[in-house]
Amino acid sequence: MLKILSTENIRKADKYTIENEPIANIDLMERAAGKLLDWITKHISSKNKIRIICGTGNNGGDGLALARLLSEKGYCIQVDLAKYSDKLSDNNKINLKKLETIKRININTIEKNNNISEIDADEIIIDALFGSGLSRPVETFPSQIIEKINNSHAMVISIDVPSGLFCDTSNKSKQGSIVRADYTLTFQNPKLAFLFAENDRYVGQWEILDINLHPDFLKNIASDDIFIDINDIRHILKQRSKFSHKGTFGHALLISGSYGKMGAAVLASQACLRSGAGLLTTHIPKAGYQILQSTIPEAMISIDENEEYFTKINNIGEYNAIGIGPGIGQNKKTQNALKLLIQNSLSPLLFDADAINILGENKTWLSFVPKESIFTPHPKEFERITKKSKNDFERHSLQREFSIKYGVYVILKGAHTAISCPNGKIYFNTTGNPGMATAGSGDVLTGILLGLMAQNYHPRDVTIVGAFLHGLAGDLAIENQSMESMIAGDIIKDIGKAYIHISQKNFPLQ
Repeated sequence: MLKILSTENIRKADKYTIENEPIANIDLMERAAGKLLDWITKHISSKNKIRIICGTGNNGGDGLALARLLSEKGYCIQVDLAKYSDKLSDNNKINLKKLETIKRININTIEKNNNISEIDADEIIIDALFGSGLSRPVETFPSQIIEKINNSHAMVISIDVPSGLFCDTSNKSKQGSIVRADYTLTFQNPKLAFLFAENDRYVGQWEILDINLHPDFLKNIASDDIFIDINDIRHILKQRSKFSHKGTFGHALLISGSYGKMGAAVLASQACLRSGAGLLTTHIPKAGYQILQSTIPEAMISIDENEEYFTKINNIGEYNAIGIGPGIGQNKKTQNALKLLIQNSLSPLLFDADAINILGENKTWLSFVPKESIFTPHPKEFERITKKSKNDFERHSLQREFSIKYGVYVILKGAHTAISCPNGKIYFNTTGNPGMATAGSGDVLTGILLGLMAQNYHPRDVTIVGAFLHGLAGDLAIENQSMESMIAGDIIKDIGKAYIHISQKNFPLQ
């Protein structure tokens, strides 16, 4: 798992590497510039004109070093050095001195009353103005440079972070300019700011460049925010024994559907069975009997005494896992039935959709939810069980606090689904695509999670594997769909292929 480090810990990682590898500070910068060079030579032709806009700090030093290396590869380079400070960092000075010996590179110094020249639409702009250590909004003279970059039609690549973007706090309530990058090439670890929707227009497509910071530091440094990768999932997945039978993989109960919303029950049931549950009973109102019986013959059906919505469930002790919410509605009798389920359950429950909305209307019930239960809200549903947040960073803190307070797991759905745990750790998922923003996709996730719960995975592993598997199935489905045409059923069809992709390292993504 890849730790998400604060700006302060990134500095410490650099310092530790310099002291213990050992490596000179300037050589670590050269290593970073070499990784940038590798990416650019792979993605950008030497026929393109590249303009590198550098600041006076170490981020600018990275840009100056990159300019020299690109020139040696035959690229046409212009360097704009924005002297917003009279003091250059030591590494910046060293790289500037090296660059000044290369006659074919044009170095243009930009000062307060010397505006940056016009940017052509066919130029490639590399942003090296400010790095991750920025502590205040960018205003005045540097702000004018950023606005000129943003108003151009040129492709923009930011080094480490887009200039002006804070890594650990929100820019939302602060005045100041921020580069809107098409690509951000960040070093070693992802930045927390990259994972939130409010920063998407600044960060663009981002990639991590491994600059080989000291592994001992990265191993031992504590972090409550973690980035999931496929190897983490491989280590969690259980292997099936030759002598397994359906009872080995548990009996799941799904409480789902209401009049007009039986599709949610169908999708969640199909996904539960595809994710590996041995047995599934779906509890539905009478109106849904023929729909479920004809569409999912593999599922058993429990029929509510009510025609149109959920009002009662008996004998919950016979099930290994219970999930409730997709399509159940919020009728008063349904609310009372949910309350009784919470009171009578001795094991963790899975709450989705209307079950979460009901709890949002009855927040006092949250204290009685079984420990290690799982919630799967989208941002608006999460707001209903907590409160409205000013920005994504504040919501991130609220999510952590909610999990700690109630001892539960929260899967906050989004582009980088965030999974918070009772111990305060938050895991960010790395699979999925915008095509999954479609009706029923959340019902599919609920089914996958319930199937994993039935198989007796630990609740933490249920959330991490479930979110990853769901997103990966969507990524595989997109190979045969457009993002616009994808529907939830496409995700279900590729759950099996997603399992294969995880377990077999060389399985082709097709």
